[in-house]
Amino acid sequence: MGLSMLRLGQAVILTGLAFAAGATETGVLVRHNCGGCHTNPADPQGDLTRIEGQRKTPEGWEMTLRRMQMLHHVPFHDPGGTADADQVLARLIKHFSDTQGLAPAETAHYRYILERRLDTIEVPEDAEYAVMCARCHSAARVGLQRRNEDEWRHLVHFHLAQFPTTEYQAGGRDRDWLGTALGRIVQKLASEYPLRTPQWSDWQQAPKTSLAGRWRLAGRMPGKGDFEGVMSARPGDNDRYAVELDARWSDGSTVSGRGNAIVYTGFEWRANIEIEGVNYLQVLAASADGGTLGGRMFPADHVERGVDVAARREDGMPTLLAVQPSQLRRGETATLTLVGSALQGEPGLGPGIEVLERVFADPDRVVIRVRARDDAPVGARAVNLGAASRDAALTVYQGIDRLEVSPAYAVGRVGGREGSQPEVQARFDAIAWGHGPDGQPRTGDDLRIGPIAARWSVAPWDARAAADDDVRFAGTLDKDSGVFTPAEAGPNPLRRFQTNNAGNLKVIATVGEGEAAVSGEGHLLVTVQRWNNPPIR
Repeated sequence: MGLSMLRLGQAVILTGLAFAAGATETGVLVRHNCGGCHTNPADPQGDLTRIEGQRKTPEGWEMTLRRMQMLHHVPFHDPGGTADADQVLARLIKHFSDTQGLAPAETAHYRYILERRLDTIEVPEDAEYAVMCARCHSAARVGLQRRNEDEWRHLVHFHLAQFPTTEYQAGGRDRDWLGTALGRIVQKLASEYPLRTPQWSDWQQAPKTSLAGRWRLAGRMPGKGDFEGVMSARPGDNDRYAVELDARWSDGSTVSGRGNAIVYTGFEWRANIEIEGVNYLQVLAASADGGTLGGRMFPADHVERGVDVAARREDGMPTLLAVQPSQLRRGETATLTLVGSALQGEPGLGPGIEVLERVFADPDRVVIRVRARDDAPVGARAVNLGAASRDAALTVYQGIDRLEVSPAYAVGRVGGREGSQPEVQARFDAIAWGHGPDGQPRTGDDLRIGPIAARWSVAPWDARAAADDDVRFAGTLDKDSGVFTPAEAGPNPLRRFQTNNAGNLKVIATVGEGEAAVSGEGHLLVTVQRWNNPPIR
């Protein structure tokens, strides 16, 4: 599945195409489009073979149905003649996601892959499983499926039929791959990811809540800063919503857009919003009571440029969602924005912090000028605003003792030059820490201060990178934002052997000057384009 499939999938999964009035019933659509191959000859009116033995996320079902379309030429036809192929596909994805999906507890550990968090490092506990499965795709791709043992066994055979070199690639040719897969891995997967689970049974029985309403959002994008806004969701048919977004960044710039959303499985929010001509996607998960949403929003063509989003639906009760920025140094004056809904009353930031001025106030946002005394207690503290309160909303600190570059390991990809793949940026945050009362680094009492402004630079990761002059050729790191933009794709005649602009770099964040300077380092690998970009990698 290449980029074209991903883009088409976004139109179906993330928007949810409308289905014509008077359209064919879903059960008829399933039988008509799937029954030709999946009908059980012994029970033609019973469950369809293979299908009932699996559960997946919406993206997982789309990948399966797209494979049926590509490899087996399934036309996705509406026998009633009122819907086109994409509308039928959207209806099938919705049906299978709702009836054979995953419960919130079953997706929680692997949401990073659905939210396209590209720099997540997986560390499978089972070394054999890591080599047998996770050497070709993410472990999350496996963890976001549930199958009975027969279906896990069928999947092994499918791998060898579809990818016959699996046994001969590195990690496969040094073992009895098929024997190991059938003898141990199938049983392991059937035990860890079984078809029937209490979590799914409980979720099927749980009441589902409409996600319509006015939502208050707060978040952050590495390299850009804090984000807050309002999103309204107006309900339509079959778990679809019309969405409007109005938001602002910490630098004062504003964004607004409109689009559509669809909810799968009672909690999987997928939205497609056009913002200033750019198509943004939202992959969020709703809480069981429908009161909160959490996940990520990103441009469809640059998933690395994403905003971490936390949202709370307004219910008339005063709510404090975030304090931006979330840290304050002893002895300093700063402007803080308190983000929430139905906000009223006087701010309370705890001992040692004086409110100098209320700069702006409305029910969504209160901007205040504050000063932390030299003796203000150090640590994370609750912030109050009238009846609204949030624990650990603000961290007071004495000084910065160390910096961490986040992510510690990132991958950027060359692109452009009229090719089909754009460059993939790497975006970094500098996370400040303070030594705790014991004065020692990296112990249990260390104080996480949070993301702060830093100066950014790059250096060769090793001697080979220095000899190849990777700093010169691989791309540029913005010294103020920590955003690395890779160079163009293709051979570079200025490089040794005219190789491409790949590179192995050290990313350095620094705060302070002279002897007071504190630095942290991360690792950046700039590599070639990725051509296969399915919804779940």
